[in-house]
Amino acid sequence: MPTISLCMIVKNEEIHIARCLDSVARLVDEIIIVDTGSTDQTVEIVSHYTTNVYSYPWKDDFSDARNYSFSKATMDYCMWMDADDILEEEETDQFLKLKQTLSPEIDIVMMKYHTAFDESGKPSFSYYRERWIRNSTQYRWSGAVHEVIPPNGRIIYSDIAISHKKMREKDSDRNLNIYRKLIKDGKCLEPRHQYYYGRELYYHKYYKEAVSVLEQFLLSEDGWIENKIEACSVCARCYDEMGNDQAALLMLLRSMSFDRPRAELCCEIGKYFLEHGNYHNAVYWYETALNTPENEYSGGFILPDCYDYIPLLQLCVCYDKLGDRNKAEEYNERAGACKPYSQSYLYNKRYFDSLQKS
Repeated sequence: MPTISLCMIVKNEEIHIARCLDSVARLVDEIIIVDTGSTDQTVEIVSHYTTNVYSYPWKDDFSDARNYSFSKATMDYCMWMDADDILEEEETDQFLKLKQTLSPEIDIVMMKYHTAFDESGKPSFSYYRERWIRNSTQYRWSGAVHEVIPPNGRIIYSDIAISHKKMREKDSDRNLNIYRKLIKDGKCLEPRHQYYYGRELYYHKYYKEAVSVLEQFLLSEDGWIENKIEACSVCARCYDEMGNDQAALLMLLRSMSFDRPRAELCCEIGKYFLEHGNYHNAVYWYETALNTPENEYSGGFILPDCYDYIPLLQLCVCYDKLGDRNKAEEYNERAGACKPYSQSYLYNKRYFDSLQKS
């Protein structure tokens, strides 16, 4: 059975770290903690779980710190987590089973990463990340921010999920500041980081600057298709915020020049037509979203609700606007089958009930 080193970089995580380690400590064979300058009780807390605690000066480079943590690992595989991540209790049996049955030929295990949740706690935003990585100098992190280990070797995908559940907001300017420092220092951002830099600009409401950066990325011959499709979506949101909804629509349609439609983009296009009162076109795009297969292994960001619940709920609205109440109610019930606790579904249900009584 392979052995696992849990490798973490932390700073001022006293409210998160015990919860994280409690969820996984008994499942791994070694815990490596690299502290990058905590001034709270983080180091004291982690010292109850491991003696492998190292201080490391922060250099505005996540890869540098993560690679240092990996360099201290002595087990067969390195596993990374952030302090505000947890392995839910229901995942532990699968985790142990995978550990017991993993072929020694496997280099990387990709696991789901749940980073947003709906009103019932069900994941609403997920994607795969490299989670167990063979302990070898061949596998090292790259990128000062939004760091990644370039996938190569024998890779498998597991349905085991790590859940990102932060209990406080972190420094929202950190990533943007790192990118701006890199640019100021004369570093040329490679396409992947142009994409992430554009996203950071969007999050900070620098919409015009974000569009400029993302357009440069979209025009590049390099760059990952999933990032380009998502860049079109981010650009569209920027144009919306700038009051140019026509440019937003064109950008959403442009995403299909890179690959087949994604349900996430179809829902955004459907929303455009719904908001403009063009219900027949909205129906077309929501139906397309509904009939688009989810490819969770693409590596792109997945919004599971865009493949069933959202288009079903919006088709209810569209058919109600078109005067087809029976079809509208049918779609609402199908949306309710996905999320019986949804306040939108329950509101619509009360609405249809009131129409029958009147």
